[in-house]
Amino acid sequence: MNAHRNSVEAVTTAICEDLAFWTELRRDLHAHPELGFEEERTSDIVAKLLTEDGIAVHRGLGGTGVVGTLRAGDGNRAIGLRADMDALAMPETADRPYKSKTPGKMHACGHDGHTVMLLAAARCLARSKSFSGTVHFIFQPAEEGRGGAKKMVEDGLFEQFPCDAVYGLHNMPGLGVDEMAVVEGPQLASSDSWLVTFRGTGTHGAKPHLGRDPVTAAGHFIASLQTIVGRVVDPLQPAVVSACSLQAGDPKALNVIPDIVEIGGTARAYSAEIRDQLETEIGRLAQGMATSFGIEADYRFIRRIPPVINAAEPTQTALKAAGNVFGEKLRTAFPPSTAGDDFAFFGNEVPGCYVWLGNGPAIDGALHHNTAYDFNDDAIAYGAAYWVRLAETELPANAV
Repeated sequence: MNAHRNSVEAVTTAICEDLAFWTELRRDLHAHPELGFEEERTSDIVAKLLTEDGIAVHRGLGGTGVVGTLRAGDGNRAIGLRADMDALAMPETADRPYKSKTPGKMHACGHDGHTVMLLAAARCLARSKSFSGTVHFIFQPAEEGRGGAKKMVEDGLFEQFPCDAVYGLHNMPGLGVDEMAVVEGPQLASSDSWLVTFRGTGTHGAKPHLGRDPVTAAGHFIASLQTIVGRVVDPLQPAVVSACSLQAGDPKALNVIPDIVEIGGTARAYSAEIRDQLETEIGRLAQGMATSFGIEADYRFIRRIPPVINAAEPTQTALKAAGNVFGEKLRTAFPPSTAGDDFAFFGNEVPGCYVWLGNGPAIDGALHHNTAYDFNDDAIAYGAAYWVRLAETELPANAV
């Protein structure tokens, strides 16, 4: 801890008193990573700790999701605080005492820390009851591309646990643990997939005139993809189109022009309008290229995650709470990321705000989804203190 430790202690003394416990728990979760919709051990631990703190627990939304509900005072507003629980299907290469015990699975994005920070805040609020209203602690499964937030919404999250606002938090390597960024507007891009299949007529590689070559068409298509961002999308609107997969022919048959080429990739945008435009333009380009080469094209655009866009009112609340904890270390300007987070499905249902908590230096370049990444335990008290202050700010104890 550094200079802001005193401020954090003043806000949440109980969190700092229990910091050794929360650090040990975070490292235990790190050592036992579970993939999306498989978080049985993690959700058992979450449910047990919430119950021990007198918080009502509901299980089963999104399969392994856990929602804890805490009420205090007579306030009639309710908020949701979300932490994701899942790990990634990747190896951990760094040698640390709490290294993953499950080969091929790793907490490489800090969801172990997110879970612990929200548990610490829940305990503090359960003891202090320093708010008036209802707080729903939402422990979400399967954030890493498996659709956990969408599944929780479909299972009736906000029907069973109505919220006036919903909040998310993610660690950010490169920011100090005593820093937080809170910004209105786009925070994360939409994350969609696209698939194009070019169907030609295969032939001998020495006699291309006897077939219809889908490989050449695919090459022109890939080379032309960036004209969508460079010449079609408004240059003031960020967008990404990337081809990430290419399947064609057989390296053991290098004298055969294949019948089929399959290409897949991702598309990213910060607005619904540009998202729609990318879907249309990728398909237009694929069909046009197929026509010009006398072949056919099949096209699919798979909508996965909408953009995360911070709404005005909850952002103002988050700014006030974060300012109380982080003081002058609060950042009100921070660039959005082209990564995605399915917190967007919550924000589409209820006004939301998603903030960035510092994780300290990216040691040896270990950013999110890196095999050497680790959550910084020094951030636990800061993140938990933010959650507590946010609940107290959104649901003041004098509310009626």
